[in-house]
Amino acid sequence: MRILTALTYYRPHISGLTIYVERAARALAARGHEVWILTSQYDRRLPLEEARDGVRIRRVPVWFRVSKGVIMPTIGLWATRLARWADVLWLHLPQFDAAGIALRGRLFHKPVVLTYHCDVTLPPGLINRLANVVVHWMDHLAARLADVIVSYTEDYARHSPYLSRYMHKVRVIPPPVEIPVPRPEAVAAFRTRWGLEGQVVIGMAARLAAEKGVEYLLGALPHILAVHPNARVLFAGPYQNVLGEEAYARRLAPLFERYRDHWTFVGVLEPEEMAAFFASCDVVVLPSLNATESFGLVQVEAMLCGTPVVASDLPGVRVPTRTTGMGLTVPPRDSEALAQAILQVLANRPAFCRPREWVEQHYHIEKTAAAYEALFQELIEAYQR
Repeated sequence: MRILTALTYYRPHISGLTIYVERAARALAARGHEVWILTSQYDRRLPLEEARDGVRIRRVPVWFRVSKGVIMPTIGLWATRLARWADVLWLHLPQFDAAGIALRGRLFHKPVVLTYHCDVTLPPGLINRLANVVVHWMDHLAARLADVIVSYTEDYARHSPYLSRYMHKVRVIPPPVEIPVPRPEAVAAFRTRWGLEGQVVIGMAARLAAEKGVEYLLGALPHILAVHPNARVLFAGPYQNVLGEEAYARRLAPLFERYRDHWTFVGVLEPEEMAAFFASCDVVVLPSLNATESFGLVQVEAMLCGTPVVASDLPGVRVPTRTTGMGLTVPPRDSEALAQAILQVLANRPAFCRPREWVEQHYHIEKTAAAYEALFQELIEAYQR
């Protein structure tokens, strides 16, 4: 089948949403489907068109930005061309342009599937408030035009102000999670490179962004260091010049300096390196603050590498630990509770570990691809009747 996939940001931009779409699109292409990505040329150095892993990418020039959003006046032209070509339109929200693309699905009699990744909560400010209103309105219009809305979990769908209004359209498809099996020699090399021998390693994998709750892990460090003076946080992911997060990084800079002997940024890692990173950690932490985090792919990646997790007790985010038993959840924005949960996992780590096969029973990229394939085929056949 021919699948048009639309989202605001795509690779090489790094976020849970872009990683989700890249993995799912690649898996569907590997199953013999034609996949086009319609997205923004958020960086002018990126080519307007290219192919990656069997997936074709069309980037649309950006005229200007509004908060974290982009304005692309010519996206309608490309949406029309690709909607005519496609058998199914697969849109990823939040996305300002989704309603217009979904409308083309109606006009050309093509099924429209939305995958809703998270509720948007932009930082304070007049422009951000206006952007929130506009994006929410467009997302609701897209929902009315869509045939099906996909959620990562039923837990998140029932608690989301957006998804809960459209439960009659919601289908739950677990997200695409994949990570290589950690190779012992790669783990040993990673530990040597970062000098981890004799240290208690707490991992965090994310963008340095306000909704990730980094300051609460920093606030937990004094409690942890009182028990484990050799504890060290490894932070994997973008941390410099993160789009829209410059002020947040400046605000945390004094704390990073204070804990420079116990906090290390390792940057963006390739998949093999990420597997070694997770396997090198004693525990991985996901201290997210709000519904901008709907699941947390990284916590399942850590579990697949044998590492337990402490995550915020948020709708959707709490599902992996409850499903697998590989960790604990704590109230968001509570550094002391976060510290105590980390210490509890460290004190009894074997009780929170499960074999990789156990985790793969619940989360595997092929399960995700097969579920989307079946959903798309069901809708295409319904439209052809």
